[in-house]
Order: sequence, then structure tokens, then C-alpha cells
Amino acid sequence: MADAIEAGMARFAEHGVAVETCLFGLDGSDDVETIVSHTLRARPWECVVIGGGVRKSEDQLDLFEQVVNLVRRHAPNAAIAFNSTPTDTFDAAARWIDTPGPTGSG
Repeated sequence: MADAIEAGMARFAEHGVAVETCLFGLDGSDDVETIVSHTLRARPWECVVIGGGVRKSEDQLDLFEQVVNLVRRHAPNAAIAFNSTPTDTFDAAARWIDTPGPTGSG
């Protein structure tokens, strides 16, 4: 999973787009509200991508609702996007933000 996340983040760099991750445990061991709120308040966000680990499991429905509502509260002007896999996170964000082309080409 870590390798897939890293590959997905590399695509942002390829396109010259700044990115920051906000990872937390899905097992209840992290204070999700504190972690997510702190990250969202750190700066303005154009888009927030909520990953499939939070969205796809019915067991995580409460967590998914919590994260969506934290985004609405702390980044109300940000688009909310959903990826299919960690490697297509850039594609999810790119649907909602202006992106330059790949760097180093042409």
C-alpha cells in the first residue's frame, strides 16, 4: 500500500502540482478528528481527495462521514474528489483543479 501511495504522489510532482498527504489508521488507534482538522486548517486547499480505504468499506461508514464533514467544516472552498486506487489519486484531483502538463516533457 505504501508503494502505491508513493507512486500516486509522484504523479503530482510529474505535473508540477503540490500535494500533501494526511494518513491515519483505520483501526481507531488515531485521533482522526485532530489529525484531519490540523491538516485542513494548515492552508487553503483547492481539492481534497478522500481515499478508498475510508470510503469503500461499510465498516468505515462512520469514519467516511466524519472525514467528509471535517472537509466541509475546515476546507469549505475545496472540491472533494474520490480516487479508485492510491495510484490514481492525481487523476481524481485533476478532475477538479487546473493542472500544468507533465514537467520535463518537450
